Amino acid sequence: MPVRFHPAAQRERAALDPSERAAVDNVIEKLRAIGLALGSPHSSAVRGGSKLRELRPRAGRSRTRVLYGRVGQAFVILAIGPEAMVDAQRFKRMVAGAGERLAAIVPDRTSPTQQAQSQRGRKER
Repeated sequence: MPVRFHPAAQRERAALDPSERAAVDNVIEKLRAIGLALGSPHSSAVRGGSKLRELRPRAGRSRTRVLYGRVGQAFVILAIGPEAMVDAQRFKRMVAGAGERLAAIVPDRTSPTQQAQSQRGRKER
C-alpha cells in the first residue's frame, strides 16, 4: 500500500537524529510492505485518537512514535514524536495534531477538538 507524508510529519522526520530516522524509515517500510496486516509490536491503535494508529520503531523499544491514518487506498504519516511514556503531554498534543491533520485531508473526519467546538456551538443555540 502506498505511504505518504503530511508535510509537517516530513519536517518532524527530518529533525530526528540519523539513528532514530533510520528506525522510523524501517518501520514505515514494514507498513508499506505488510499494510493492514502489520500488527503488534510494530503497530497499534492510539488511545484517544479516533482512527489513528501508531508505528513503533524497533518493535516498541524506540522512544519515538509515528502516528498515521488511512486515506482511501493509502496510509498517511501524520505526526512523529515521543512515545507517551517519555512525554505524556507532548504525546497527547501530537495525537490531537495528527487528528486535525487527518481531518484537514479528509474533511468528513473531525478531530476531537473540532467535535468539542461543534458540541459547544450546538449547546449555545
